[in-house]
Amino acid sequence: MTVEQPWIEQPVHFVDFEGSVGSGILEYGVVTLQGGTVRAVHTRLCRPAGRIRAEDTAVHGLDQTALASCPPFADEFERFIGLRATGPLAAHFAGAENSLLKSVWPYPRSSPDFTRPGRPAAEWGPWIDTGALYRQFYPQLDAFGLEELVVRCGLQATLDELAAQHCPESRRRYHAAPYDALAGAVLLLALGREPELAAMSLRQLLAFSTLDGGKRDALQQDTLF
Repeated sequence: MTVEQPWIEQPVHFVDFEGSVGSGILEYGVVTLQGGTVRAVHTRLCRPAGRIRAEDTAVHGLDQTALASCPPFADEFERFIGLRATGPLAAHFAGAENSLLKSVWPYPRSSPDFTRPGRPAAEWGPWIDTGALYRQFYPQLDAFGLEELVVRCGLQATLDELAAQHCPESRRRYHAAPYDALAGAVLLLALGREPELAAMSLRQLLAFSTLDGGKRDALQQDTLF
C-alpha cells in the first residue's frame, strides 16, 4: 500500500470571491499554501457581468463604475484550471465559491482526483472547507463565521501582518476577496500546527471537509459519490 503524504506538504489553493450570480465575480483572491506557509497570493478586480445591488456594495465596497474598465473574470480560465491541476481548491464554507465558479465554467479540464490518487476528474471539487473542518474539530466553539473564528483563535494579528504584505491597501478588510482568502488560509495553517491534523492525508482532510456522513464515508473508502 502506498503511504500518502500529509496534506500540509502539498499545494492547496485557498479561494475567496466577492460578487453574486447576478453581478458575476467582481473580485477574486487566491492564496497558495504549501509546507505550512503562504507561497503565493493572486488577486484582482473584475468587470461586472450584471447589476451590482446597492446592498452588496455596502458590504464589499465595490461598485459598477469603478469596475467598468476591468477585464472580466472569464479571462482567468487558464489561471484557475492551472491551480486546480496542481492542488485542491479550498474555501470557508465552500458552497458559495463552488457555485460562483461553476456559474462561469461548469467544469474544468481533466484534472487530478485528489480523493483517488492517480485518477482523473473533471470537477472543481471536492473542496477543502475550513468552515466544515472547524465545526467538526472544534465543536465547542459557538460561532464559525470567518471573522469570528479568526478572532476566537487569536489569529487576527497574523492575518493583518500577511495582509500588509499581500493585499492592496484598500482591500485589507473583511469582505475583500484577498483578505478573506488570507483569513481562511490562516485558519487552515493553524490546523496544520496541530500534530494529529497535520499528519492527515489530503484524502482524509477532504473527507472531513464535508458535513455529509455518506459523502465522507465514500471519500474515505475511495468510492465515487
